[in-house]
Order: sequence, then structure tokens, then C-alpha cells
Amino acid sequence: MAFHQTLEQTAVAVDALLPALRDLLGDRAVTSVAVRAHHSHGEGLPDPGQPDVVLFPLTNEEVAAAVRLCHGAAVPIIAFGSGTSMEGHVAAIHGGVCIDLSRMDQVLEVSTDAMDCRVQAGVTREQLNEHLRASGLFFAVDPGANASLGGMASTRASGTAAVRYGTMRETVMGLTVITPDGRIVRTGTRARKSASGFDLTRLYVGSEGLLGIITEVQLRLYGLPEQVVAAVCQFDSLRAAMDTVISTLQLGVPVARIELLNDVQMDACIRYSKLDEFEARPTLFVEFHGSESAVAEQVEMVQALANDHGGSGFRYAYRPEERSRLWKARHSCYHANLAMHPGWCSMGTDACVPISALVDCIAETEADIRESGLYAPIVGHVGDGNFHLGIIYDDKDPTARAKAESLAERVALRAIRMGGTCTGEHGVGLHRIDQIEVEHGEAIALMRDVKRALDPLGIMNPGKMLRM
Repeated sequence: MAFHQTLEQTAVAVDALLPALRDLLGDRAVTSVAVRAHHSHGEGLPDPGQPDVVLFPLTNEEVAAAVRLCHGAAVPIIAFGSGTSMEGHVAAIHGGVCIDLSRMDQVLEVSTDAMDCRVQAGVTREQLNEHLRASGLFFAVDPGANASLGGMASTRASGTAAVRYGTMRETVMGLTVITPDGRIVRTGTRARKSASGFDLTRLYVGSEGLLGIITEVQLRLYGLPEQVVAAVCQFDSLRAAMDTVISTLQLGVPVARIELLNDVQMDACIRYSKLDEFEARPTLFVEFHGSESAVAEQVEMVQALANDHGGSGFRYAYRPEERSRLWKARHSCYHANLAMHPGWCSMGTDACVPISALVDCIAETEADIRESGLYAPIVGHVGDGNFHLGIIYDDKDPTARAKAESLAERVALRAIRMGGTCTGEHGVGLHRIDQIEVEHGEAIALMRDVKRALDPLGIMNPGKMLRM
């Protein structure tokens, strides 16, 4: 069911609940204005929704007890990880109780033999990889931000390495979830496959907090490659760069990352990250993993393909600090774009299409950007057909946001028309609700049925993903 309480009604209900929450968590039930404001938004559009109280549990049992109290009072619950989400997932638009899982930050178990681990939801990807440093293993999903692993599971995140290692959908083996009525449920096993029962793990991965709160995650790990090499190549046209990507994939070259930045995005990155050795031209960032001989073969093949399509200026980075500089520049695109227009806001898009449609989709999108007159650099995880616009606009101009939203919607609908999706990795949140109805059609009704069955009071992250 939809959640219908007003903000005032919710505030009254939470106020009545506070003594019980403080009995449970003591000073880890916080109502200060500063803490509530911090938990009112993520890193995407500045559309805050302030919770009435923020809880900082340490255990599954504390989360479950808090959820049972909220369930009994029909109070909204919003899970919060590291606050890096892009689509308004953590905004408490109906008020209520924000459950911040950042203090549930323990790596519970690592098996080097089975190549897996179990972590609490507040562990971040950088924290996990630091913990794994001496084990010879690493966690492969890299969305750029130092996101919490519970949040990454909730939004079905991926990132730059998905072309080789997959997304959170493939990486998550099992979960511990707190249901809307406060039960502690464990899904999945450590087996690499199973035909046992409904796949509840996949149901919760990507559910964005609508069906329960993820408190633990069982993850697949990978062995550290013997050698890692990064390469950068520039092109005279976006189509030439994309043709190189498609040829690479069609030949089955197992690149670990292959990222595309258009000329506008490269210009911003050159200025922000001091990449003075590069020009503002369409550019591929590629990374190769494997044995020394395998990496050498991959490098040779991709360079030959790039040369065939007019690529030039190949630069290689073998040392970790050199690779880190290049990938930091790539991951800094968001901040580089904002730096081009200080004080403005950023609106991201997240289109993902079949590889066969990628060239046409990006070409149409570039033409659309030019016609709109907006500043909107393009960057993409093009190895799996995913690309983003960073639409920078003046939020003080009442017409600017509407123009930005119109461009973003056209990009999403274009991707759907070409057999793709409006969101490849950021999730739906507040901002893709209309578009997923176009994308999924009658299947939306089934999603609503699942939501009603598991959360009949409608208290779990209300107002997100599904129009109830």
C-alpha cells in the first residue's frame, strides 16, 4: 500500500516512539538538526527529505528491534549507508526514522580457499580491499565512490570493472535482511550455484530498501592479478573510439575496464586533474589484468584495433601510482564537471543499451545535447553499454532544472527505445519512477504486488522506485 501520513503526523508518531528508541540505543538515537540534515540527501540532486530521528545500530538484533518498534507505530524507515547514492534513495520524503548502518563496519569472515567473505553492511569497498590486502584477494566492484557494501547491494551497483568482473548482482552470494516486521532472515549460501527455492538474494539486491534492510552481505572475491596495466588512447571522433570498443569486445579481449570520455568530459578532467599531457579529444581509458604474457597479448591486440580506427597517443601506466592517477582522474569526473561552473548543480543520467546500439545511442545523445544548449559531458562504462551525462545547470534559474530534466528524460527514453534501460547502475530512487513504468510495462504491477506482500504497511523507504 502507499504511505499516506503527512509529515506532521509522522513527526508526532516518531516523537511518541523516541523513549523506546532511546531505551534501545541510548545516545545512538539522535535528533540533532545537523545530523538529521546530513542524512536528508545523497550525492545526487539537492532534494532533501529530513528524517525525524537518526539511529546508529551496531548489530542485527538492534536493527530488528528498531524496525519492530517502527512497524508497530507505522513509522517510515529509511536505510542509510555512506550517502553516495545519486537518485534520492536516502531522502526521507515522508519523514520518519533513518537507520544509519555505517557503524556496522566489521569484516566478519574471509575464506581465502573459498574466495569469499561476509561483511556487515556498513563496510565500504575501500575498507574491505584494505582488509584483504595481504590475502591475495580483492573485491572487484568499483563504482568510484567509497560506497558502503550494503548500499551497493541495495542499488545493484556496478562501475568501471563490470565488463570483466560483473556487478553486485553477480558478486553477492547471500544476505542478512531485516524484514519490515523486524524478522532477521538469511538468504543464499556460500555455494557458487543453487536451484533451491526462490532466489530471495536476487530479490533484495537492487530493491533499494523497499522490501527490507540489508545488514550483512556474503561476497564473491577474486585473486589479485599478476600484472595490471592501464592504457589511454585518444581519437579524432567519438565513433572511432566506440568502434574500437566494439571490435575489442567482439574479439573477446578480456579487458578489465574500458571507459570512454568524450571531448567535453576530457576538457573538464584535464583542467581539474591536471592531465596536461592529454588533449580534449574522445578518449578511452583501458585496464588489463592477468599474467605478464596475457596482459602483453591483450595490450598488443587493443593497440592494433585502436590504430585501425585512427587512435593515437597511447600512454601506458605500469606502476600503481601511475594507474591511480589516471583512474582518480576518471573517477573525479563528477567534481571536474562541477568545477567548470562553480555553484551550479549536477544531474546525472544512467542509460545502458545493448552494445550493438551504443554508437547510435551516444551519437543521438550528443546531437541532443548540442541542440539543448546545456553543458553535459559524457562518460561511460562502455564495455557493458553504460554511459552517463553529467548535466550541469544553475539551480537558481527556474527554467534550467526543467531543461536539464527534459534532456535526462530523453536520454532515458532513448535507451529504452533501443532495447536498454533507464538506469544501468544508479538505481531508480526518486528520479526514475516515471521511466521504469515505460521500461517495464505490466511487470510494474507484479513489482507492486511483491512490495505489498512483504511490506503491507508501506513503511520501507516510501515514495521511492514504485508509484504505489
